[in-house]
Amino acid sequence: MPSVNWRGTIGVIKPGYGTASLVEFIRLMPEGVGCIPKFVGIREHSHQEYLDAFSIYDGHMRELAKLMICDLLHPEGAPPFMLRGVKGEREIIEKWETEYRVPVFTSGMTQTAALKALGVKRVLGITYETREMNDIFATYFTDAGFEVLVMEEAGPRPGEGRTVAAEDVYALIKRAYLRHPEADGIYLQGSGPWGYKDVLPLEQDLGIPVLHPVAARVWYVQKQLRVREPVMGAGRILEEMP
Repeated sequence: MPSVNWRGTIGVIKPGYGTASLVEFIRLMPEGVGCIPKFVGIREHSHQEYLDAFSIYDGHMRELAKLMICDLLHPEGAPPFMLRGVKGEREIIEKWETEYRVPVFTSGMTQTAALKALGVKRVLGITYETREMNDIFATYFTDAGFEVLVMEEAGPRPGEGRTVAAEDVYALIKRAYLRHPEADGIYLQGSGPWGYKDVLPLEQDLGIPVLHPVAARVWYVQKQLRVREPVMGAGRILEEMP
């Protein structure tokens, strides 16, 4: 019997226990690509918790690698790795790739690669993190080669597994763009609060890419697996597959 994961298998480590973004990820993935998830269990979303989470990520990476069926390993969650900066993140990834002999990539790596593929240079970022964390994210994207106009705080973080109403997402992001119309791309940090379909009316009305983390992740996986299966209705990055 042929393998159901004939195009490849990806081991994913989710930062929290919410599964909405995992469902979206699997739903958008081309047929024949399998996913094996692990969970870190981040709850407080504090600076220290992000740093402490690394030992859990490390253990899950070891478990997934031992299965010897993963073609890619993806420790999700931008903050735990962006806190270490572009250079520090790269050192961690190189260590894992040397040890496990499997390509490894972070959320930040998928997002910066997707923004560059879309031709974005001036980034407007929107997050549900604190000012302190947003300053760190801005430095990360600056070091990755972007002009960061601002990393705006979206407000109180929604509870685990909860999303913001699509109409509220639209209004929030559009107001931010009108304050920074020189942006040629919008970055949404975190895949929990907003669904990937929320970006569609924004991209249409604003005329610039609005990058959702799940769409960036699916695009990056396809590139790594040498697959090209555009997805309509999932944002410019997946529709155009640059």
